[in-house]
Amino acid sequence: MDMRRIVAVLVEEAEQQMAEGLWELAADDRALAVETEAGLRNAVGPPEVQGALPWIGRLEHLRESLAVLAISLARTHGRMAWFLSGALNALEPVLRWRALPADQGGTFGTVLASPEEYAEAEEAVRQLQDALARITAE
Repeated sequence: MDMRRIVAVLVEEAEQQMAEGLWELAADDRALAVETEAGLRNAVGPPEVQGALPWIGRLEHLRESLAVLAISLARTHGRMAWFLSGALNALEPVLRWRALPADQGGTFGTVLASPEEYAEAEEAVRQLQDALARITAE
């Protein structure tokens, strides 16, 4: 399953829980979600902006989005933590990517990502941005 699909399933579950009244955002979770959404938007911009960056810049932005999610996860608990954990899990492939060729020696298990994989990961981050904006708007 690709990152976008994993995020779509995650977002669908969150929206369903909210619709059923299982998950109601407390004020602190709402504030954290707003902050997380803003951090993700700062990390990964629109496709035309990201696409113009060199591979190393794109990977840097994707890693920054992982950092935003990890920091937010560390500051919460309950359903918000579960949601953020799922988001991090969806973007896990980014952790194995490298943007530089391996001239000599080992790569610690990292791989060069394809242009399609970069676009997929960036779109998954945008899906998370949009989902956080929607759930905090309610």
